[in-house]
Amino acid sequence: MSKHEILQQIEKKREELIRIVQLNGFSSSQTIRHSQELDTLLNLYNERYLRKNTASP
Repeated sequence: MSKHEILQQIEKKREELIRIVQLNGFSSSQTIRHSQELDTLLNLYNERYLRKNTASP
């Protein structure tokens, strides 16, 4: 998955999450599931494109 594809998925999932929160509230199981899916995408992006690849001594 390319950087552009991940960013597109993140934006789509963020929009879905906002819509679901408006319909179901913050604590619904659907909201929590979508939030976790967004977290997974954000973690993937962070691991691939934001973390510095530094070796620890």
